[in-house]
Amino acid sequence: MDTKLTLKLNQKIIEKAKIYASNKNMSLSRIVESYLQSLTSEKSRNELEISPFVKSIATGVKMPVDLDYKKEYSDYLMEKHK
Repeated sequence: MDTKLTLKLNQKIIEKAKIYASNKNMSLSRIVESYLQSLTSEKSRNELEISPFVKSIATGVKMPVDLDYKKEYSDYLMEKHK
C-alpha cells in the first residue's frame, strides 16, 4: 500500500534530484523509496558492505584507538625537514 509523505527539502536539492530522476527514467518518489529501503534493510542494519576500493587499500595494520594522528604527522614532518 502506498502512502503519501510530505518532506521539506532545499529547493536546489529537489531540482537536482528531479533532473537525476529524469535521467534515470525513474520517479523521484521511487528513488526516495529505494533509498529508504536500503537504509532500513536487514543487511544495512546488521552488516555494512565494504566497497572493493576500500578493501583494496586495506593494509591490515592495527591502529591504536587513542592515536593522536595530528601529533604523529607533525612529528613526522619535523623529522623529515631536519
